[in-house]
Amino acid sequence: MSVSVRVNGVALVTAIFCSSVVPLVPGGSSHSKADDLDILDELLKNYDRRALPSSHLGIATRVTCEIYIRSFGSINPSNMDYEVDLYLRQAWIDERLRKSTLSRPLDLNDPKLVQMIWKPEVFFANAKHAEFQYVTVPNVLVRINPSGEILYMLRLKLRFSCMMDLYRYPMDSQVCSIEIASFSKTTEELLLEWSGSQPVVLFDNLKLPQFEIEKVNTSLCKEKFHIGEYSCLKADFHLQRSLGYHMVQTYLPTTLIVVISWVSFWLDVDAIPARVTLGVTTLLTISSKGAGIQGNLPPVSYIKAMDVWIG
Repeated sequence: MSVSVRVNGVALVTAIFCSSVVPLVPGGSSHSKADDLDILDELLKNYDRRALPSSHLGIATRVTCEIYIRSFGSINPSNMDYEVDLYLRQAWIDERLRKSTLSRPLDLNDPKLVQMIWKPEVFFANAKHAEFQYVTVPNVLVRINPSGEILYMLRLKLRFSCMMDLYRYPMDSQVCSIEIASFSKTTEELLLEWSGSQPVVLFDNLKLPQFEIEKVNTSLCKEKFHIGEYSCLKADFHLQRSLGYHMVQTYLPTTLIVVISWVSFWLDVDAIPARVTLGVTTLLTISSKGAGIQGNLPPVSYIKAMDVWIG
């Protein structure tokens, strides 16, 4: 009797152990990742990436955009530009890729797979130079959700133009923008929108050497040409220049030079060579200092605050 009870107990423990382990074995679940890939192959079999997701409905496809900025710097007044390293996230609904039997969102980062689905043709209207990030792999991701929502994310390094007003330099404030626009699709086919109430996110530890970002404003816009009207987005960065650098490198040295020139008033009236030498040295020093400052600025046709100080 005791042997039978012991055997039945061992069998019960074994059954419980097996029931807890089997689901952990690859292929043991009823719906695996391999099944999801098979579903993806089925979805893409008759998929036409040339057609817009809502073209069959006769309405424009709405694409929401979000920007996550990793770095913001190299603000160059001489070239009127600045550099940004950012993630661009775009989202839209594609009913053709809706599949409720998908067990989880599918992440596609293979460039060949990414090219197989429709993506919005957008560009940065005020970009002067752009680089796609390939280190250590192509920084691109397409996520297909069971509901048909598509998330498209890529990382870019861009140089944007920024027309600066230098009247109050170096006590100036600037507004630099990022403009995203539809390249080939008019507003009848594609509409761009910002995502949520805060679509532009700055990295927590983001610091600029000479500026402070006071605020970021986002807006919708439309560009009209003779061939059609195109949807666009605009993000304005309000920058305030910090005076710390110029206080140490410009204002303090030039002030000390002028104060030193006052020594000539205490020199003997007959010490003409000493007074002339001190005056000429002061003039040459201030002139060379002003030339160095102007070398970092574009040649403009108006008088700047720095010109008044140096002059």
